[in-house]
Amino acid sequence: MTSTTSHSHSSIRYAQKTLDRAERAVRCAPFRVKLYATMVTQSVPLLAVVGTTGIRHQYSKRSVTELIAESELLWLIQVGLLRREVDGQGLTDSFRLTPLGRQLVARWHNSGRVELKPSWSDRFYNILSRWFRLPF
Repeated sequence: MTSTTSHSHSSIRYAQKTLDRAERAVRCAPFRVKLYATMVTQSVPLLAVVGTTGIRHQYSKRSVTELIAESELLWLIQVGLLRREVDGQGLTDSFRLTPLGRQLVARWHNSGRVELKPSWSDRFYNILSRWFRLPF
């Protein structure tokens, strides 16, 4: 990942491949834009995105099990979009956005995006990325 700090806005500039991989991972995840928008201001616990609770909060597109939700959130950590929340005693079961995640949410907000739908090629390359863990 190539990054430089911009002094005018103190934001990180990411390589286009990093941005593309992150956007593709988000489109393929079972979560809605509202989850990421909420994570701009607060951490979200794992159980808030699981099952009917996730649907009720409009965080997930469909009911997902705890195992699937955690797996998807951990993949988004590996891609660089999320981080685990830390408290005084260590890691928690809550998640927040990274600077990369914040940039993507700002981009979606500015473009008026409310849904992220993956194409078949998105799904294919996301599976390859997850399987091989290569930075496509």
